[in-house]
Amino acid sequence: MTQGAAPAVDVVAAARLRSGRQLRIAAHGYEAVIASVGASLRVLTHDGRDLVVPFDADEVRPGYRGTTLAPWPNRIVDGRYTFGGVEHRLALTEPTRGQALHGLLSWTEFEDRLVLDDRVVLAAVIEPQTGYPFRVEVETEYRLDADGLHQTVTAHNLGADAAPWGTGPHPYLVAGPGRVDDWTLALPASDVLTVTPDRLSPVAVEGVTAHPQWDFRAARPIADVFIDHAFTGLAREGGVAEVRLVTDAGTGVAMTFDERCPWVQVHTADNPEIAAIHRIGLAVEPMTCPPDAFNSGTDLVVLAPGAAHAASWSISAI
Repeated sequence: MTQGAAPAVDVVAAARLRSGRQLRIAAHGYEAVIASVGASLRVLTHDGRDLVVPFDADEVRPGYRGTTLAPWPNRIVDGRYTFGGVEHRLALTEPTRGQALHGLLSWTEFEDRLVLDDRVVLAAVIEPQTGYPFRVEVETEYRLDADGLHQTVTAHNLGADAAPWGTGPHPYLVAGPGRVDDWTLALPASDVLTVTPDRLSPVAVEGVTAHPQWDFRAARPIADVFIDHAFTGLAREGGVAEVRLVTDAGTGVAMTFDERCPWVQVHTADNPEIAAIHRIGLAVEPMTCPPDAFNSGTDLVVLAPGAAHAASWSISAI
């Protein structure tokens, strides 16, 4: 590990924290804290204002909040897929819906590769296992500059066989005071992937004109709309798509990503049984592939032996 500044948290004490080691970076009014379990974005602020829903260092991370999703984002239906003519069965990590959710690294301890004042690099290896018999190294970089926080996830296939791959982040964005219902969303997507109401299994890609409740191409308040869908057909400027979330006062947060992420999952964090976290942030998850891509093959990355793939996204204050 390369050390550019003194650790923000004592190493021994950090080892006892439920979310792992705490890696704090800061620059240009931004401050981020990365928790080593899941390479999770635990805190992101600008001039003291939260841009994502944080969680405490010494708590089990709530669900997938802020984690790095790999080697697939979202769901694999029934935890089953066929790749290279071989059928694989994964653990059902979303048992209530019978799905394999958000990959294999969310509860993995990442090691430090580089720790500087404004940049950290962490890495973990997915070892061959039941359901995913491939060896893939996953490296993630978090970097701050005047334009915000930039995360890049790079996969390296260390094995002898081609491996299916997809990735994305899982931050819950915060525009300012209030909850999701109070904020205005701009989402430049012309298509939505419809899903079954019970298991959220993919059904079909349809135009948002057929589903006006999910048409946010013209910015408008989210109000009481429920969203837990993947979107595509993204309008871009200079190859970059931007999702914007703002308050009535005009403050807010933006997430940007290029063509390496042709999909974005958006979720209004509905949890009516727990009022304290119900709709407190908007999950915005750029993805290299859609839900269940291991089965559909849509935008699935196939990593040849020795090959690498990188994808990145950014979060900035408005």
